[in-house]
Amino acid sequence: MNKQEIAFFWFRRDLRLEDNVGLFFALESKFPVIPLFIFDEAILESLPKNDARVGFIYDSILAINIKLQEIGSSLLVKKGKTLEVWQQLIQEFEVKEVFFNKDYEPYAIKRDLAICELLAAKAINSFSYKDQVIFEEKEITKADGLPYTVYTPFKNKWLEKYKTMAPIREYDTTIHFSNFILSNFSFPSLEQIGFEESVIKVIPHNLKMVAKYHETRDFPALDSTTHLSPHLRFGTVSVRKLVNWAANKNQVFLSELIWREFFMQILFSFPKVVTHNFKSAYDGIQWRNDPEDFKRWCSGTTGYPMVDAGMRELNETGFMHNRVRMVVASFLCKHLLINWQWGEAYFAEKLLDFELSSNVGNWQWAAGTGCDAAPYFRVFNPEIQLQKFDEKGIYIRKWIPEFDLGYGKPMVDHAFARDRAIATYKAGILK
Repeated sequence: MNKQEIAFFWFRRDLRLEDNVGLFFALESKFPVIPLFIFDEAILESLPKNDARVGFIYDSILAINIKLQEIGSSLLVKKGKTLEVWQQLIQEFEVKEVFFNKDYEPYAIKRDLAICELLAAKAINSFSYKDQVIFEEKEITKADGLPYTVYTPFKNKWLEKYKTMAPIREYDTTIHFSNFILSNFSFPSLEQIGFEESVIKVIPHNLKMVAKYHETRDFPALDSTTHLSPHLRFGTVSVRKLVNWAANKNQVFLSELIWREFFMQILFSFPKVVTHNFKSAYDGIQWRNDPEDFKRWCSGTTGYPMVDAGMRELNETGFMHNRVRMVVASFLCKHLLINWQWGEAYFAEKLLDFELSSNVGNWQWAAGTGCDAAPYFRVFNPEIQLQKFDEKGIYIRKWIPEFDLGYGKPMVDHAFARDRAIATYKAGILK
């Protein structure tokens, strides 16, 4: 008996049914569509069993499956090495077409190339689409075609191009839902995937904050951020809908979305930034890299309340306010002279919204080693930051309950640390 000819749509960083570009075109295929998600062992093997991000992904695809069941379909969930999973799927099904949305991180590019080569060898057509950004790869460049390495001209070009297209097209996938294959695939439990539920949860995003975002975004006690970043990271929201909405609501908030795309294009154009300074002139800096100092920074016991509150918030919730992220990053690189890569790796382990391009970009910005970075002689004073952005101490008391009982002394004097950092950078910057 001949197998039914089918198409696959492969969910990755686009965990939603609505306004999903690749899914839209998959559902326009002449073949019925099997929706697929693969838990990639190459990514999972380094994660703790209670990783909250895996839990969020699981909850997100479970929500997709519930919606699919309402129309008589279901999500096929696999776990394994992606190439091996696809080899098994090709044997199990009569696959004619595969659709997915692009991912621009180095590992994903290499993975997708291998999958597409496998599919092509089996005469299976593959189609990839831009979905997680408004402008990708080489769409925003200087006149000579080279990538921007400074944010403001990138932003200006981005806005100029967006205005010629606004509003960006949104894709109504619901009109083609009848092309999902009728199925009832078994949906695994989180434990069957090898993970367990985390006490840390991704909280729902809140767009009510956007109207006054420019006025309130720097004050961590107000909790006035949107909490959108994990949802953007895993694609539970559409960036097109978000940008079309934000463009008419708040330009400062829109600028933050453009920063995200700026760092994505930097990573795509300069993949070395994952492991090396963007500015190679900074390669001569002699970092102290003291393990005990790093341990105190990680645990939030530096004696600087703004730094400690931020690190404790991160450790307990997987989130840290953006203003505080700048303070703790500057403290690690400048006050303690610890290589930004140590902090980047710790954030990658803890942040619910970890996105390689933004994490690397922001850490190199704080260290002064990145593109369009803070100058090396700019050293945040954590005490002044506290006075400016948490004057009443509401934020720090939330995360440091012992604060009023006689908080410990700073582990390093600010003036001394600032002078040491500037001298070390001056000596280390290659001429």
